[in-house]
Amino acid sequence: MAHPYRLGFPVKIIGDGGLPTADTRRWQSGPHLSRSLELLGPAFDRLERIDVRVFRLSSQTIPYGTHPDMPQLHYRRQIDEARDALTALGARATARGLRLSTHPGQYTVINSADPVLTAKSSADLEQDAALLDALGQGPEAAVVVHVGGLYNDRPSALDRWARAYESLSDRARARVALENDDGPFGVGDVLELHRRTGVRIAYDHHHHRTSVESVTLDPAEALARTYATWADGVRPKVHLSSPRVDLETAERKPAGSRRIERVPVVPRLTPHADFVAPWDLVDLLRSAPGPLDVVLEAKAKDLALLHARAALERLFPELAALEERTTAPTPPAAR
Repeated sequence: MAHPYRLGFPVKIIGDGGLPTADTRRWQSGPHLSRSLELLGPAFDRLERIDVRVFRLSSQTIPYGTHPDMPQLHYRRQIDEARDALTALGARATARGLRLSTHPGQYTVINSADPVLTAKSSADLEQDAALLDALGQGPEAAVVVHVGGLYNDRPSALDRWARAYESLSDRARARVALENDDGPFGVGDVLELHRRTGVRIAYDHHHHRTSVESVTLDPAEALARTYATWADGVRPKVHLSSPRVDLETAERKPAGSRRIERVPVVPRLTPHADFVAPWDLVDLLRSAPGPLDVVLEAKAKDLALLHARAALERLFPELAALEERTTAPTPPAAR
């Protein structure tokens, strides 16, 4: 039996001609959190128009907030300077029932063997937790992070992650959610870290399906086990994407020749497609053990969400009716 759900997407808005959501100017131009908040106003307008209540903020919302050589842009200072705007935008998100999250980038590696990188990465998590707190977000707002590097030693890599996590502030630990990846750290690894630290797990369906672990751990079971890591009353959050399987080409120079030729390249399964196949979403929703928030990690962002929603309304109206929206789905007779 399927359960209620909400759909969301990350960072970029492509519809409405494209809307920026963060101040991405170089440091020489004086970027600031206050400008990011100004940009998020029209972005939230777009979310309201298309009836979306799950959204991931850009990792650049606080520009250069943890840069070691730019104390004038330290995240605590920017948050203090933008306190009123944060309160106002946060109140708007709360009134709308908008669930916000962040996902620091690939260079946030708290299990690094380099203590300098570990410290910088931990600061990234502290920053995003402070941002969500300043926005007045509830416990469902998450700072999603991956385990990090394997460094040819899985047990040590997991040990370092657990130690780094335990060294975070109570505020940051309460926000962090750990995601399985499509590389060295699958669902089994993140569940082990949950057992050791209590960290909640943001399950990534595509990552699990493209890992060898999916052979021994059925995706429905993986979802159920990660779902159970969230506290009662806090809706679990999952990521969904479909594989990019387009035919691409690459340049190649034949041996002994100056001529460049283009040859077809067989696609890898791990890159994300522009849109989500509706059947992938249906499989996820039908296997969910309870209510769910689904972030569609598709390259087309808001357009991908609208496409998936329309596909469900046309092909699976019983599932479309379960999406928690302010406006009701288009009934079949009106199509």
